[in-house]
Amino acid sequence: MSDVSDSAAEPRRFLIRTFGCQMNEHDSERIAGLFAADGMVEATSQADADVIVLNTCCVRENADNKLYGTLGHLKSLKDERPGLEIVVAGCLAQKDQHSIQERAPYVDLVFGTHNVHRAVDLLHRARQEGPLTEILEATVAEDTELFPSAMPPRRELGHAAWVTIQIGCDNSCAFCIVPAVRGEEISRPFERLVDEVRALAADGVTEVTLLGQNVNSYGRDLTLAARQAGDSTVKVRPLFADLLTAVGEVPGIRRVRYTSPHPKDLRPETIAAMAQTPAVCEHLHLPLQSGSDRVLAAMHRGYTAERYLERVARARAEIEDLALTTDLIVGFPGETEADFSETLEVVAAAGYDSAYTFIYSPRPGTEAAEMVDQFVDPAVVADRFDRLKTVVERSALQRHEARIGRVEEVVVEGPSRKDPSVLTGRTRQNKLVHFASTKPIRVGTYADVEVTGAAPHFLRGQLVEVTAPATHRTRIPVAAG
Repeated sequence: MSDVSDSAAEPRRFLIRTFGCQMNEHDSERIAGLFAADGMVEATSQADADVIVLNTCCVRENADNKLYGTLGHLKSLKDERPGLEIVVAGCLAQKDQHSIQERAPYVDLVFGTHNVHRAVDLLHRARQEGPLTEILEATVAEDTELFPSAMPPRRELGHAAWVTIQIGCDNSCAFCIVPAVRGEEISRPFERLVDEVRALAADGVTEVTLLGQNVNSYGRDLTLAARQAGDSTVKVRPLFADLLTAVGEVPGIRRVRYTSPHPKDLRPETIAAMAQTPAVCEHLHLPLQSGSDRVLAAMHRGYTAERYLERVARARAEIEDLALTTDLIVGFPGETEADFSETLEVVAAAGYDSAYTFIYSPRPGTEAAEMVDQFVDPAVVADRFDRLKTVVERSALQRHEARIGRVEEVVVEGPSRKDPSVLTGRTRQNKLVHFASTKPIRVGTYADVEVTGAAPHFLRGQLVEVTAPATHRTRIPVAAG
């Protein structure tokens, strides 16, 4: 049992380390909000933290290594300070469950993806009862107020917010563990989401990102449930296109983003909503994964390379100045050199602005993990990975160089990590821009920047003018550049 007392004179200090995707980042914001509502304060480092939360991912194999490696380092810290509480949450907690405390018995609390809302109660219980694991197998559809977005916020950025519109996934991609740890698709009610965005705008938020494992299928479960209840007036999909439009029309919201869509479900109505709603950003993240039809079929992706490129062509034809990004997997079991060559061809044809490229990692419990006799030699995979990176960066550089001389609207994100004298901002196309400023500018400020240089992963520019001041309190001073 922990020697921690709830009646300690000083507030408990917490630190959250997040691994993985935007869904995990959003979950971490809500855990922080719940802790703050309980009277805890945020620590500045592990050294002054009383509670350390590791919010985990399990999409790739190195996620396990990161968790247990980090836990190993924390053990010595807990040996020095027995009152330190260690919490493991998120997807890997959902997957490994009780084995986490079996491997690391000094962990005080383990909870999964379906009971984030119980973080405070569980922490209090662990203090009184000793090490605790609670994993729920699913989120109840009726409990939409238990979704991450419905909990108290503690956002990293004052001007930007995540909004979870849907949890879970009904797809069956052979390589993906997400359905097993996030459950079936459950959508939040339409009006509740729009009301949440209105409240965010009133709080000074100007940019929202709609989150879901497959946002294109948002509302499918709502439609089905309404029809099963006998409501013949309920509108059929596409509810996501309507949601984009409604969120984009909320006063004060200047930018709307979303992630992630599935290519097989990218509908014409969604493309039209992006083109016709001024606040929706000209950026489409459309995961390809592979350019080989044979591999795509083995992955159970539900589309061909040709169909994918048709959707890309339609989006580019309708949405002016569209930036296209993607996810790509190298070395899926059974991938041949011919398959990989087809991927290179599709990547070159698509002309991506950037891409997240991953080496295939087997996840226990997925179909692909059982294809052991088809695993590709690591040396071959490494070579293909480097060749793919070359093709991606070539197109990225070309697209970035084409922007030199243009004036881009950016929202200021703060000083560059590598050079504090330089500001960073992000364009509507989600491109990072580094530019100098002789005056401090608040994070969340909108400004026009002339693009003066380009690299594969960012742009360089010169400040032209501030166009809209930040509407929240965050302020980060910047040294003269």
